[in-house]
Amino acid sequence: MTDPRAIRKMVIVGGGTAGWMTAAAFSRVFGALPGLQIELVESDAIGTVGVGEATIPDICLFNAMLGIDENEFVRETGATYKLGIEFVDWARIGHSYVHPFGYYGLDMLGIEFHHFWLKGQSLGDTSKLDDYSMAVAAGKAGRFMRPQADQRNSPLSKFSYAFQFDAGRYARFLRGKAEEAGVVRTEGRITNVEQDPESGFVEAVVLDNGKRVTGDLFIDCSGFRALLIGETLGIGFEDWTPWLPCDRAVAIPCAYPEGHSGADSEPMTRSTARPAGWQWRIPLQHRIGNGHVYSSAHMSTDEATALLLANLDGEPLADPNHIRFTAGYRHKAWEKNVVALGLAGGFLEPLESTAIHLVQAGIARLMSLFPTRDFKPQETERFNKESIDAYLEIRDFLVLHYKATERDDSPFWNYCRRLEPPAGLADKLAMFRSSGRVFRENNELFTETSWLSVMVGQGIKHGGYHPAADLLSDEEALTRLSHIRGVVLQTALAMPTQSEFLAQQGSTMILPAPLRQSARA
Repeated sequence: MTDPRAIRKMVIVGGGTAGWMTAAAFSRVFGALPGLQIELVESDAIGTVGVGEATIPDICLFNAMLGIDENEFVRETGATYKLGIEFVDWARIGHSYVHPFGYYGLDMLGIEFHHFWLKGQSLGDTSKLDDYSMAVAAGKAGRFMRPQADQRNSPLSKFSYAFQFDAGRYARFLRGKAEEAGVVRTEGRITNVEQDPESGFVEAVVLDNGKRVTGDLFIDCSGFRALLIGETLGIGFEDWTPWLPCDRAVAIPCAYPEGHSGADSEPMTRSTARPAGWQWRIPLQHRIGNGHVYSSAHMSTDEATALLLANLDGEPLADPNHIRFTAGYRHKAWEKNVVALGLAGGFLEPLESTAIHLVQAGIARLMSLFPTRDFKPQETERFNKESIDAYLEIRDFLVLHYKATERDDSPFWNYCRRLEPPAGLADKLAMFRSSGRVFRENNELFTETSWLSVMVGQGIKHGGYHPAADLLSDEEALTRLSHIRGVVLQTALAMPTQSEFLAQQGSTMILPAPLRQSARA
C-alpha cells in the first residue's frame, strides 16, 4: 500500500554538478518508488561555476552507490587520480608538505603512530611526517594503484584516493545516467516562482515560455543565486568573511607544455600560497585546471589575474572566469518544501576540495530524512542542524591553514596570522600544543590524520607525546621508524606510474596533436 501523503513529484531547480548529482542519486536509489517523478529544470543560457575539479575519497562511495564503472568514469571525465593535496609556501616561503589520503605509519602498542614519530623527533630524528605516508610517497613519485584492503599488514592498505576531473564532463556523465533512469530534463529559464498564499510552500516554477513545472518537493541547485531558498523564501546567510577573508577567484584552464600531459603530473592537487590568497593547480588528462583565490580587500582583480597568468604551466585555454563569493552558509538549508544543495546552501572555498562532498553529504542526509507531504518539523530541524555542523567542521579546518603560518610578508598574511580562532579550532590547537594529541569530534569529516598533517605541516609545535610510546626503548623506536620509512618508499616505487595504471584501465594520457584543440572545450 502506498502512503497517500508520499512525495509524488520532486523538482530539481538547476543543473551543473549539484543538480545532476542529485538527479542521478535519487533516480538510482528512489526511482522505483511508486508514483515518484523526478524532473530537473535548467537553462543552457545560464552558466555554472564549474571550476571545482578536485575531490576527496568519499566520491568513490558516491560513484559506487550509482553503480558507476570507475574506468568508464575516468575516461569520460578526463580524470586523474588524487592521493592528497600538496601545500606550498603556506607555513613559510620555500616550505611544503602534503595532506595525504590515508594513514601515517603503523599504530603500535595501542596508540597512534604519530606519537612514536614525535618521540623520534625528541631523540634527534629528522625525518618528516610525510615520509611515513604511502599516499605521499606514491604521489611524489608519480605512482598509483588502487589500495589493497586485504593486505592488512602492507602499506598498500594504508591509503585511499579520490579524483581530479572536469566538472562539466562529470555533470554531463551523470545527466546520461539520470535520464536513463527516468529523470525528465526541462529546458528553460525560470521567470517566476508560485507559492501557496497561506503556507508559503512552493507550488510551481514558471519558465520563460510560460510552462509551469509543479512539484511537491523542490531541490534548489541554482548556485549562488539561491533562487528558491534565498530569493523566494528569504532565508538569510551567515557570513564567515572575518575568518575566511578570501572572497574572489579567477579560474583559467591551461594546456600542458608541448610534449607533456597529465602522465607527467603527480597524482595530487597543489595549493600554492600567494600574497593575498592561494593558487590551485589540478592536473587532468587533457588540461590543467588553475585558479587564484584571493581577498579583494588586499588585491585587485587585475593584479590577481596577472599573477595567475604568470604562473601557468602552458598556454591559457580560455578567458579568465571571475567569481565572487562569500564564505558561509544559509541559516536553514531546508525551509518548507525547499531543500538547498550545493552553492545555494552555502560556500566554502575549495582549499580542501570539499564542495562536491558537501553536495554528496546533503544528498545522503536528504535520503535519510526523505519526507512525506506532511513535511514534519523533526525532519527539517535534524537536516538543518546536521548541515550547519558539516559547514562548521570544515570551516575550522580551513581556518587552521590561514591561522597557523609564519608568514609576515604581506598585510593579508599578517591579518590571517593574528586571527582569533573559532572555539573548536582553539581546543584542538591547545590539545596538540599541550600533549601532541589529536581528537576527531563527533565523526567529523576530517580525520585525526588530516588534522595532524596540517598542524605539523603548518608548524604547530607539539608539547610532548603519549607516555605509552616509551614502552619502546629509544633504540627500538628509532629502528622501527627507519624500517617503516624504508618499507613505505620501497612499496611506492614498486607501484606502476599513474600513466601506466591509466593505460591499463583503458584511458590514454597523451593527446594526439589533432585533438589538442578540443582540449579547449
